[in-house]
Amino acid sequence: MSSFRAAFKGINVKALSYVVGAGALAGSVTGAVMEHQNWENSNNRNYNKQKLAALAAAHLAAKEKNDASKYQQVYNDIALKMREEDEYDEYIGYGPVLVRLAWHCAGTWDKKDNTGGSFGGTYRFKKENTDPSNNGLQNAAHFLEPIHAKYPWLSHGDLYTLGGVTAIQEMQGPKIPWRSGRVDQPEETTPDNGRLPDATKDAKYVRCFFSRLAFNDREVVALLGAHALGKTHLKNSGFEGPWGAASNMFTNEFYNNLLNEKWKLITNEAGNKQYINDKGWMMLPTDMALVQDSKYLPIVKEFAKNENAFFQEFTKAFVKLLENGIEFPKENKPIVFKTLDEQDL
Repeated sequence: MSSFRAAFKGINVKALSYVVGAGALAGSVTGAVMEHQNWENSNNRNYNKQKLAALAAAHLAAKEKNDASKYQQVYNDIALKMREEDEYDEYIGYGPVLVRLAWHCAGTWDKKDNTGGSFGGTYRFKKENTDPSNNGLQNAAHFLEPIHAKYPWLSHGDLYTLGGVTAIQEMQGPKIPWRSGRVDQPEETTPDNGRLPDATKDAKYVRCFFSRLAFNDREVVALLGAHALGKTHLKNSGFEGPWGAASNMFTNEFYNNLLNEKWKLITNEAGNKQYINDKGWMMLPTDMALVQDSKYLPIVKEFAKNENAFFQEFTKAFVKLLENGIEFPKENKPIVFKTLDEQDL
């Protein structure tokens, strides 16, 4: 015990108790270095701690000091702003791009060393927000800036994820339980570029990519169902067109379109392969991989027939995506927000 104490001389006792409890983190990450983490702060302030070698890189959420009503107020302000600025992207609105921002902020997580993910809010730094895979997300971040100015106690990780949750629910999607406590981290914790998915690939790639995020086949198919939302833009992603007719409503349309439309493979103006139909809709190669793979296909068919099953699976998978690698104190209970309609707003 004396050698243990000597090795961690100067470390705050309460901080150490959190570290010792970090073994419950998803992925059972070991052998990494933990640095620049923050305990018992005001959510977005950062207090650098000494580096702790040979321990898991722990993302320890700040203990919640606000009640749920304060976060409902943030939710309402985001939702009202979505309603007021509905002309964005040819009247699709900001909902889809807010979901994409939340997805991309969380999708950098790596289960091997618990780096990346939504915890540190590192999208706010140039290295991440100029990643070519994040082209177009600047619009979502700009949309959220007045929200952060009004609620400066809210961390960027909480802001980005709450924005995605709000968007899904306001677009008539499922209820997404959400927990607070992400802590803004310094710029040097920003993950390297290249961790976001490559849409030109096949089913083998899709399965391999999502394994880094600890998702199984069913979760993968559910998460990709969010492609019912929004549209691709050639200048941003190298692809062009919407996935379907209802681009700002969260439904199971994506799966029905995959199965029932006649798709033609073309090379677009950017030189990328994509699928199109005679209605002006599109599918990415990674989308079509879901019907080309014998394990993914039955799940696609199930979700096409049963929207409730899709909603249930998506909810679990999306919560997992937003929380990957984060250890939340027991005080941080999941919040289920009321939509504007439910509040008669």
